[in-house]
Amino acid sequence: MVELDKNRIPKHIAIIMDGNGRWAKAKGQPRTTGHVQGVETVRTITEECVRLGVRYLTLYTFSTENWNRPVEEVKALMGLLFDNLKDDMFMKNNVGFRVIGDISRLPSEIQTRIREMEQLTVHNDAMTLVLALSYSARWEIAKACRDIYVDMQSPAFSGKTEDDITEAFVSRYMQTAFMPDPDLLIRTGGEQRVSNFLLWQIAYSELYFTDTYWPDFNIEQLHAAIADYQSRERRYGKTSEQLQPQPLHKEN
Repeated sequence: MVELDKNRIPKHIAIIMDGNGRWAKAKGQPRTTGHVQGVETVRTITEECVRLGVRYLTLYTFSTENWNRPVEEVKALMGLLFDNLKDDMFMKNNVGFRVIGDISRLPSEIQTRIREMEQLTVHNDAMTLVLALSYSARWEIAKACRDIYVDMQSPAFSGKTEDDITEAFVSRYMQTAFMPDPDLLIRTGGEQRVSNFLLWQIAYSELYFTDTYWPDFNIEQLHAAIADYQSRERRYGKTSEQLQPQPLHKEN
Protein backbone atom coordinates (compact mmCIF):
# COMPACT_ATOMS: atom_id res chain seq x y z
CA MET A 1 0.00 0.00 0.00
CA VAL A 2 1.33 3.45 -0.91
CA GLU A 3 2.55 5.71 1.87
CA LEU A 4 0.56 8.91 2.25
CA ASP A 5 1.62 12.33 3.47
CA LYS A 6 -0.59 12.70 6.55
CA ASN A 7 -0.23 16.48 6.31
CA ARG A 8 -1.78 16.61 2.85
CA ILE A 9 -4.91 14.50 3.26
CA PRO A 10 -7.79 16.05 1.27
CA LYS A 11 -10.20 17.84 3.56
CA HIS A 12 -13.16 16.95 1.33
CA ILE A 13 -13.43 13.91 -0.97
CA ALA A 14 -16.40 13.46 -3.30
CA ILE A 15 -17.06 10.13 -5.01
CA ILE A 16 -19.22 9.12 -7.96
CA MET A 17 -19.90 5.50 -7.03
CA ASP A 18 -20.30 3.90 -10.43
CA GLY A 19 -20.36 0.27 -11.56
CA ASN A 20 -22.65 -1.58 -9.16
CA GLY A 21 -24.87 -2.92 -11.93
CA ARG A 22 -22.00 -3.88 -14.23
CA TRP A 23 -20.22 -5.58 -11.32
CA ALA A 24 -23.30 -7.73 -10.72
CA LYS A 25 -23.85 -8.45 -14.42
CA ALA A 26 -20.25 -9.64 -14.76
CA LYS A 27 -20.96 -12.16 -12.00
CA GLY A 28 -24.28 -13.26 -13.52
CA GLN A 29 -26.24 -11.72 -10.63
CA PRO A 30 -29.11 -9.19 -10.51
CA ARG A 31 -28.21 -5.50 -10.36
CA THR A 32 -29.53 -5.25 -6.81
CA THR A 33 -26.73 -7.57 -5.68
CA GLY A 34 -24.25 -4.97 -6.87
CA HIS A 35 -26.04 -2.26 -4.89
CA VAL A 36 -25.96 -4.40 -1.74
CA GLN A 37 -22.22 -4.96 -2.12
CA GLY A 38 -21.81 -1.26 -2.85
CA VAL A 39 -23.21 -0.45 0.59
CA GLU A 40 -20.47 -2.54 2.18
CA THR A 41 -17.90 -0.54 0.21
CA VAL A 42 -19.46 2.66 1.55
CA ARG A 43 -18.89 1.44 5.09
CA THR A 44 -15.30 0.44 4.39
CA ILE A 45 -14.37 3.70 2.66
CA THR A 46 -16.18 5.84 5.23
CA GLU A 47 -14.31 4.27 8.13
CA GLU A 48 -10.97 4.60 6.35
CA CYS A 49 -11.63 8.26 5.55
CA VAL A 50 -12.31 8.86 9.23
CA ARG A 51 -9.05 7.14 10.13
CA LEU A 52 -7.10 9.22 7.62
CA GLY A 53 -8.54 12.52 8.85
CA VAL A 54 -10.79 13.41 5.91
CA ARG A 55 -13.31 15.97 7.18
CA TYR A 56 -16.07 15.56 4.56
CA LEU A 57 -16.99 12.63 2.33
CA THR A 58 -19.73 13.25 -0.25
CA LEU A 59 -21.17 10.25 -2.10
CA TYR A 60 -23.29 10.51 -5.25
CA THR A 61 -25.89 8.01 -4.11
CA PHE A 62 -28.99 8.62 -6.25
CA SER A 63 -29.20 11.20 -9.02
CA THR A 64 -32.25 13.03 -10.33
CA GLU A 65 -31.78 11.04 -13.53
CA ASN A 66 -31.88 7.75 -11.59
CA TRP A 67 -35.63 8.20 -11.13
CA ASN A 68 -35.86 7.09 -14.79
CA ARG A 69 -34.51 3.62 -14.01
CA PRO A 70 -36.88 0.61 -13.95
CA VAL A 71 -39.46 0.93 -11.19
CA GLU A 72 -38.40 -2.28 -9.46
CA GLU A 73 -34.77 -1.19 -9.31
CA VAL A 74 -35.74 2.21 -7.86
CA LYS A 75 -37.89 0.48 -5.23
CA ALA A 76 -35.02 -1.82 -4.35
CA LEU A 77 -32.64 1.11 -4.04
CA MET A 78 -35.05 2.99 -1.78
CA GLY A 79 -35.46 -0.09 0.41
CA LEU A 80 -31.71 -0.55 0.62
CA LEU A 81 -31.28 3.10 1.54
CA PHE A 82 -33.91 2.91 4.28
CA ASP A 83 -32.45 -0.27 5.75
CA ASN A 84 -28.94 1.18 5.94
CA LEU A 85 -29.70 4.61 7.36
CA LYS A 86 -28.89 3.39 10.86
CA ASP A 87 -26.91 4.88 13.67
CA ASP A 88 -24.38 2.06 14.19
CA MET A 89 -21.69 3.23 11.77
CA PHE A 90 -22.27 6.91 12.50
CA MET A 91 -22.13 6.71 16.28
CA LYS A 92 -19.35 4.12 16.34
CA ASN A 93 -17.12 6.34 14.20
CA ASN A 94 -18.31 9.75 15.47
CA VAL A 95 -19.54 10.65 11.97
CA GLY A 96 -22.10 13.33 11.25
CA PHE A 97 -24.73 12.79 8.56
CA ARG A 98 -26.11 15.23 6.00
CA VAL A 99 -28.09 14.96 2.76
CA ILE A 100 -28.09 17.22 -0.30
CA GLY A 101 -30.71 17.01 -3.04
CA ASP A 102 -34.45 17.23 -3.61
CA ILE A 103 -35.47 14.94 -0.77
CA SER A 104 -39.15 15.91 -1.23
CA ARG A 105 -39.23 13.29 -4.00
CA LEU A 106 -38.12 10.50 -1.65
CA PRO A 107 -40.61 8.22 0.12
CA SER A 108 -41.92 9.81 3.32
CA GLU A 109 -40.41 7.14 5.58
CA ILE A 110 -36.95 7.85 4.12
CA GLN A 111 -37.43 11.60 4.59
CA THR A 112 -38.27 10.93 8.24
CA ARG A 113 -35.26 8.64 8.68
CA ILE A 114 -32.97 11.29 7.13
CA ARG A 115 -34.17 13.96 9.54
CA GLU A 116 -33.75 11.60 12.48
CA MET A 117 -30.21 10.66 11.48
CA GLU A 118 -29.18 14.26 10.86
CA GLN A 119 -30.45 15.23 14.30
CA LEU A 120 -28.96 12.19 16.04
CA THR A 121 -25.49 12.83 14.62
CA VAL A 122 -25.47 16.63 14.79
CA HIS A 123 -22.70 16.67 17.41
CA ASN A 124 -20.52 13.98 15.78
CA ASP A 125 -17.39 15.75 14.58
CA ALA A 126 -14.80 13.23 13.39
CA MET A 127 -16.13 13.54 9.83
CA THR A 128 -19.35 14.39 8.00
CA LEU A 129 -20.74 11.86 5.53
CA VAL A 130 -22.90 13.59 2.92
CA LEU A 131 -25.24 11.63 0.66
CA ALA A 132 -26.36 13.24 -2.59
CA LEU A 133 -29.90 11.89 -2.92
CA SER A 134 -32.29 12.81 -5.72
CA TYR A 135 -29.56 15.27 -6.63
CA SER A 136 -28.28 16.88 -9.79
CA ALA A 137 -26.03 19.91 -10.11
CA ARG A 138 -28.24 21.63 -12.68
CA TRP A 139 -31.23 21.25 -10.35
CA GLU A 140 -29.14 22.68 -7.51
CA ILE A 141 -27.98 25.69 -9.52
CA ALA A 142 -31.49 26.40 -10.82
CA LYS A 143 -32.86 26.19 -7.27
CA ALA A 144 -30.15 28.58 -6.05
CA CYS A 145 -31.15 31.06 -8.76
CA ARG A 146 -34.81 30.84 -7.77
CA ASP A 147 -33.97 31.30 -4.08
CA ILE A 148 -31.76 34.31 -4.83
CA TYR A 149 -34.53 35.86 -6.93
CA VAL A 150 -37.05 35.46 -4.11
CA ASP A 151 -34.69 36.82 -1.47
CA MET A 152 -33.74 39.83 -3.58
CA GLN A 153 -37.39 40.90 -3.48
CA SER A 154 -37.50 40.90 0.32
CA PRO A 155 -36.98 43.98 2.53
CA ALA A 156 -33.90 42.37 4.08
CA PHE A 157 -32.14 42.73 0.72
CA SER A 158 -33.17 46.34 0.14
CA GLY A 159 -30.42 48.32 -1.52
CA LYS A 160 -28.60 45.31 -2.93
CA THR A 161 -27.89 45.26 -6.66
CA GLU A 162 -26.64 42.77 -9.22
CA ASP A 163 -23.09 43.68 -8.18
CA ASP A 164 -23.76 42.06 -4.80
CA ILE A 165 -24.32 38.68 -6.47
CA THR A 166 -20.72 37.49 -6.26
CA GLU A 167 -19.41 33.93 -6.42
CA ALA A 168 -19.28 33.83 -2.62
CA PHE A 169 -22.88 35.11 -2.47
CA VAL A 170 -24.08 32.37 -4.83
CA SER A 171 -22.17 29.70 -2.93
CA ARG A 172 -24.21 30.47 0.17
CA TYR A 173 -27.32 29.32 -1.74
CA MET A 174 -25.85 25.99 -2.76
CA GLN A 175 -26.85 22.78 -1.01
CA THR A 176 -23.23 22.41 0.06
CA ALA A 177 -22.93 25.80 1.81
CA PHE A 178 -22.10 24.06 5.11
CA MET A 179 -18.82 22.56 3.84
CA PRO A 180 -15.79 23.43 1.68
CA ASP A 181 -15.63 22.48 -1.99
CA PRO A 182 -14.15 19.04 -2.76
CA ASP A 183 -10.39 18.81 -2.99
CA LEU A 184 -10.61 15.45 -4.75
CA LEU A 185 -13.34 13.94 -6.93
CA ILE A 186 -13.09 10.19 -7.52
CA ARG A 187 -15.16 8.31 -10.10
CA THR A 188 -15.15 4.52 -10.20
CA GLY A 189 -16.42 2.26 -12.99
CA GLY A 190 -14.30 3.37 -15.93
CA GLU A 191 -16.30 6.36 -17.15
CA GLN A 192 -14.53 9.72 -17.38
CA ARG A 193 -17.23 12.32 -16.88
CA VAL A 194 -18.77 14.12 -13.90
CA SER A 195 -22.42 13.30 -14.69
CA ASN A 196 -24.14 16.40 -13.35
CA PHE A 197 -22.44 16.16 -9.94
CA LEU A 198 -21.32 19.23 -7.97
CA LEU A 199 -20.68 21.26 -11.13
CA TRP A 200 -20.37 24.54 -9.20
CA GLN A 201 -18.20 23.07 -6.45
CA ILE A 202 -15.60 21.11 -8.45
CA ALA A 203 -14.23 24.08 -10.40
CA TYR A 204 -10.78 23.48 -8.88
CA SER A 205 -11.12 19.91 -7.63
CA GLU A 206 -8.56 17.31 -8.67
CA LEU A 207 -10.23 14.54 -10.70
CA TYR A 208 -9.32 10.87 -10.42
CA PHE A 209 -10.85 8.12 -12.57
CA THR A 210 -10.47 4.38 -12.06
CA ASP A 211 -11.77 1.38 -14.02
CA THR A 212 -12.57 -0.44 -10.77
CA TYR A 213 -16.29 -0.97 -10.16
CA TRP A 214 -17.51 0.54 -6.90
CA PRO A 215 -18.14 -2.81 -5.12
CA ASP A 216 -14.45 -3.66 -5.65
CA PHE A 217 -13.10 -0.25 -4.64
CA ASN A 218 -11.09 -0.85 -1.48
CA ILE A 219 -8.80 0.86 1.00
CA GLU A 220 -5.70 0.29 -1.13
CA GLN A 221 -7.37 1.96 -4.12
CA LEU A 222 -8.55 4.85 -1.96
CA HIS A 223 -4.94 5.36 -0.87
CA ALA A 224 -3.82 5.24 -4.52
CA ALA A 225 -6.31 8.00 -5.38
CA ILE A 226 -5.13 10.16 -2.49
CA ALA A 227 -1.47 9.54 -3.37
CA ASP A 228 -2.20 10.65 -6.93
CA TYR A 229 -3.87 13.78 -5.53
CA GLN A 230 -0.82 14.46 -3.34
CA SER A 231 1.47 14.22 -6.37
CA ARG A 232 -0.25 17.14 -8.07
CA GLU A 233 0.42 20.85 -7.73
CA ARG A 234 -2.77 22.78 -7.11
CA ARG A 235 -2.26 26.23 -8.65
CA TYR A 236 -5.78 27.69 -8.77
CA GLY A 237 -4.86 29.63 -11.91
CA LYS A 238 -1.54 30.88 -10.55
CA THR A 239 1.94 30.02 -11.82
CA SER A 240 4.24 27.64 -9.97
CA GLU A 241 6.48 30.58 -9.11
CA GLN A 242 3.61 32.45 -7.47
CA LEU A 243 2.97 29.48 -5.21
CA GLN A 244 6.55 29.35 -3.95
CA PRO A 245 7.35 31.14 -0.68
CA GLN A 246 8.88 34.52 -1.49
CA PRO A 247 12.19 35.50 0.15
CA LEU A 248 12.02 38.11 2.86
CA HIS A 249 13.39 41.51 1.86
CA LYS A 250 15.92 42.75 4.37
CA GLU A 251 16.36 46.43 5.04
CA ASN A 252 19.79 47.85 4.19
